[in-house]
Amino acid sequence: MSHGVQSVAMPDAEQVAAKYLKAVLPTGTIVGTEWPTGWETKLAAGIVSVTLGGGGSGIKAVTADRTLDIDVLGATKKQAFTLAAEVSALLIAAQGTVQPGARIYGVDETSLIWLPYQPSAETDVIPRYVLVMSMVVRPA
Repeated sequence: MSHGVQSVAMPDAEQVAAKYLKAVLPTGTIVGTEWPTGWETKLAAGIVSVTLGGGGSGIKAVTADRTLDIDVLGATKKQAFTLAAEVSALLIAAQGTVQPGARIYGVDETSLIWLPYQPSAETDVIPRYVLVMSMVVRPA
């Protein structure tokens, strides 16, 4: 029975961002929503892992304001920083575009934090930045 209420599911901003970045970052850059298996051996290519950080409705039933936590790993600190800056610039450039399943309205960089990954005292620090972006999306 219909009650006359319309609802529209908001797009998965994590998937939208990951698919977009995979298409626009240099060939060979590893992009996903989790760190890849054997990531320690893949640092030279650069790794970008997009994770949904939270958020809510910007305009109820119209837009969603999502936070994306993006781990950016590289073989060196300089490489990781350069890749993080490129990811930020590309996501900001996506503002106003239509991606599969989503319209991207607003994109902002919230923070960029040097947060090296150190799995144990016997392991060298892995160059890692955590980039936090916000994205306003709605269904396409």
